[in-house]
Amino acid sequence: MGVYEELFRASVEDPERFWLDAAAGIDWHSAPTTALDDSRPPFYRWFPDGELNVCHNALDRHVDAGRGDQPALIHDSPVTESQRTFTYRELRDEVARFAGVLAGLGVGPGDRVVVYLPMVPEAAIAMLACARIGAVHSVVFGGFAPKELAVRIDDAAPKVIVSASCGIEGKRVIEYKPLLDKAIELASHEPERCVILQRPQVEAAMGERDVDWAAAVADATPADCVPVKATDPLYILYTSGTTGKPKGVVRDSGGYAVALNWSMPNVYAVGPGETIFTASDVGWVVGHSYIVYAPLLVGATTVLYEGKPVGTPDAGQFWRVVAEHGVKSLFTAPTAFRAIKKEDPRGEYARKYDLSSLQYLFLAGERLDPETYKWAAELLEIPVIDHWWQTETGWPIVANPAGIELLPVKPGSPTTPLPGWDVQVVDTSGRQVEAGTDGAIVVKLPMPPGSLPTLWNDDERFVNSYMKAFEGYYLTGDGGRIDEDGYVYVMGRTDDVINVAGHRLSTGGMEEVLASHPDVAECAVIGVADQMKGQIPRGFVVLKAGVERAEDELRAELVQMVRDQVGAVASLRDVAVVAALPKTRSGKILRKTMRGIADGVDEPVPGTIDDASVLDALRPVLRRD
Repeated sequence: MGVYEELFRASVEDPERFWLDAAAGIDWHSAPTTALDDSRPPFYRWFPDGELNVCHNALDRHVDAGRGDQPALIHDSPVTESQRTFTYRELRDEVARFAGVLAGLGVGPGDRVVVYLPMVPEAAIAMLACARIGAVHSVVFGGFAPKELAVRIDDAAPKVIVSASCGIEGKRVIEYKPLLDKAIELASHEPERCVILQRPQVEAAMGERDVDWAAAVADATPADCVPVKATDPLYILYTSGTTGKPKGVVRDSGGYAVALNWSMPNVYAVGPGETIFTASDVGWVVGHSYIVYAPLLVGATTVLYEGKPVGTPDAGQFWRVVAEHGVKSLFTAPTAFRAIKKEDPRGEYARKYDLSSLQYLFLAGERLDPETYKWAAELLEIPVIDHWWQTETGWPIVANPAGIELLPVKPGSPTTPLPGWDVQVVDTSGRQVEAGTDGAIVVKLPMPPGSLPTLWNDDERFVNSYMKAFEGYYLTGDGGRIDEDGYVYVMGRTDDVINVAGHRLSTGGMEEVLASHPDVAECAVIGVADQMKGQIPRGFVVLKAGVERAEDELRAELVQMVRDQVGAVASLRDVAVVAALPKTRSGKILRKTMRGIADGVDEPVPGTIDDASVLDALRPVLRRD
């Protein structure tokens, strides 16, 4: 039995002992004697008798251990052509002062603080300051539309909102203050105060409730860490709901700290003094977990990057960051690599930099198509690790555990479930299917520490959304299969399975074929309504930079490839070449929105969209105008 298999078995057979052992890696104000409270399923609680402070674990304990001069956070901002490094001591002191600002504004344990900031160090500082005094932060992606922000303000009911005068998206400067003021006007709940970080690009007009960040910090008395129960919420993070009302995923303090602290060395192979560059945004779960909390919990150095993978100014920025900061593990979304591959298909930018520090590339957020995997693996000549998880889970469910042992790679699979995650595939009646058979991917309860204990102020929706479909299981909402070796294949959301004349087909499988064409940079396949067959697939491809092809000729090649590899039953005959695909700011392609428009539904533009002009350009193609 390998080390991974031994650990996995221990986590499933004796989770109590496994997670109490893992909890020993955290500083506790009052150490837990029990790992799991399972008295009220499906509302499981981890470390119910433990007390801790997450900020102390992320900052103070490293300073106390004599490592205060080590870099904790590097802010690298090509859009402002600036860099700033905070040591653990400097970051602790900044956080303590801002925690003092919040406390001075009446924020205490359990109070909510909405953080609406761009990718600046102050975003991490605000989050950690909330954790320091026991407040609950809710980060909303900077630049989110006022209506989306207003809905979150009403649900979280924050005492204070922390924002900035502006954010920078590529070459555009986006003023945040007018968006924030409009959101507060739309919302029913009104915060008592707004703390505004003035950035040099734009000065925000200040109102009666507004407080200047710099002035407030200068006058503040640093605040000490406040111990909280392990089961107390650390943050609320909103994820889109099917009803339009966002779901406030709750993250508990103790379980999350233990899980993240365990995951850094075991999954990402990053420990004290080593550097991880997570190219995401603090508004997403990846940013919460692997830009802010996990790296600091283990005493690593984290890079907070303000820029894009391409265009700020070029497709070599990720390589520059790796070379300049000695990055060991890089974590981003497959869509970022597809963008880099599109701009620089031969990988010439990567050869300009010394990438000798880089040992692992981790990709998550969208399915990693085999073609992008192959391109990255050949370019970098290091392990490229696809892994799968969700906002709800807080940390990876399935991954190749680099810090335990690297398992053989199967392109198209994020490998096997991590310790603590009992992943299964079931049919529509909830019965486990045979190896290699597609179905709904579920997790046997209880889920491990770090996963959501409930939704904010909505236990009923928590049960209905995740626990009701199959009793005793968490419904991931993703479909796929597990092969005879235990490897998990995630083929996409279950609503991305289409029914063509009675045949259930995965659009992910068709995308895999299209993406393997040498001229295709990225693609999407959606199922659209059809009178004869119920649904038929439509494909959309973006070509690599410099490729010029006759569209009819390319379409014929792509259609034939799908016919050869998926079968004639796929009925994919409609493939359009487009300039770009509409995406969320975290890189997910907006397939549901595309599907609605193609079906003639007046689909609203999601607040998470990265560039609405891409969808506007695609609309006539989808509607065949």
